[in-house]
Amino acid sequence: MKKYVLLLTLSVFAVILAACGNGGSDESTSDESAESTEDGGTISIAASPAPHAEILEEAATLLEDEGIELDIAIVNDYTTPNRLLADEEVDANFFQHTPYLETESASHDYDLVSAGNVHIEPMAVYSQDYDSLEDLPDGSTILVSNNPAEEGRFLSFFVNEGLIEIEEGIEIQDATFDDITENPKNFDFNNQTAPELLVSMYENNEAPAVIINSNFALDGGLNPVDDSIVVEDGESPYANLIAVRSGDEEREDIQKLVEVLQGDEIKQFIEDNYEGAVIPAE
Repeated sequence: MKKYVLLLTLSVFAVILAACGNGGSDESTSDESAESTEDGGTISIAASPAPHAEILEEAATLLEDEGIELDIAIVNDYTTPNRLLADEEVDANFFQHTPYLETESASHDYDLVSAGNVHIEPMAVYSQDYDSLEDLPDGSTILVSNNPAEEGRFLSFFVNEGLIEIEEGIEIQDATFDDITENPKNFDFNNQTAPELLVSMYENNEAPAVIINSNFALDGGLNPVDDSIVVEDGESPYANLIAVRSGDEEREDIQKLVEVLQGDEIKQFIEDNYEGAVIPAE
């Protein structure tokens, strides 16, 4: 049976883990967890609610034949999952792409690695009042998340439309707001907001344009393909991945999890259920 937990704080999660431990035990260690999953057992994994947890739920039915159970803990922010993984509270997480994993690992001295890519969530720009980026008035505020690893991703929409220019020689995925050299319409990129709050700010029409990650958009009832004014294409380099502690990518159960998530059945599930709002990774 799959278990779902809404995490409000780290301390709450610790209590939940104690209550849901194997065999009802109040004590467990990462060594015991690794040993219990060598020939099956349970993989505990922290994930964003949509689409990550939904994809994992589908994968869980396929993993049952391998004797592997997924214990899925839903976490609706971008900082808790890596702390949980680094602190050995979970075996893996599923919510982030490589640039964010690398930034978080460097910032917090985490020894975390990717076990494999699963899907791409095309980021999109939303507006209540305008139909295209070109229509945005001079001086418009563009609300974006406070995730520094994605500044180049935010800027790419405007670079692609010829509305801003960045420093020559800098790859767009590495660009920051400081690399803007030409901004003739004086767009103001406001990066003071946590990503999970951007949907409500869009709904409240707090800015002419809001850039929202697809997992939060989907969770908030928005479809990136149908509701946005521009959406990333399938060539985005920001594939979401399964992260584990360094060395655990060699674990047989983790490899089986990734194999299932990259398999044809999950690819078909993604294509059928998200209709372009989520795309299987190549």
